[in-house]
Amino acid sequence: QLQLAESGGGLVQPGGSLRLSCVVSGFPLSKYAIAWFRQAPGKVREGVSCISARDDVTDYARSVNGRFTISRDNAKNTVTLQMNSLKLEDTGVYSCAAVPRLFNSCVLRGREYPYWGQGTQVTVSS
Repeated sequence: QLQLAESGGGLVQPGGSLRLSCVVSGFPLSKYAIAWFRQAPGKVREGVSCISARDDVTDYARSVNGRFTISRDNAKNTVTLQMNSLKLEDTGVYSCAAVPRLFNSCVLRGREYPYWGQGTQVTVSS
């Protein structure tokens, strides 16, 4: 059974850092593109970052570019989102998602991803 499990969320002050992990099971991570999405209360879900199955090509939302870094370790079935210089507006529930896509590109459209984790809460507050 294909599953994704996020961890690493929490409460952090503005300017701080968090490291989110997405551990996958039930499928070979190497054949899937993975993306992170977030949703704040009352707001539309937003694509944050993604990484392709081939060549580890990445993409980022403008709002996080230069502050967040996505990476994958297929041997450990894990995709990581390193979040630095966090801002109040980064608050939300962060979810990872997967799609079987053997290309050297990825997209930040939620409807492209059929498999989702439950999410982990990130709260940036002073």
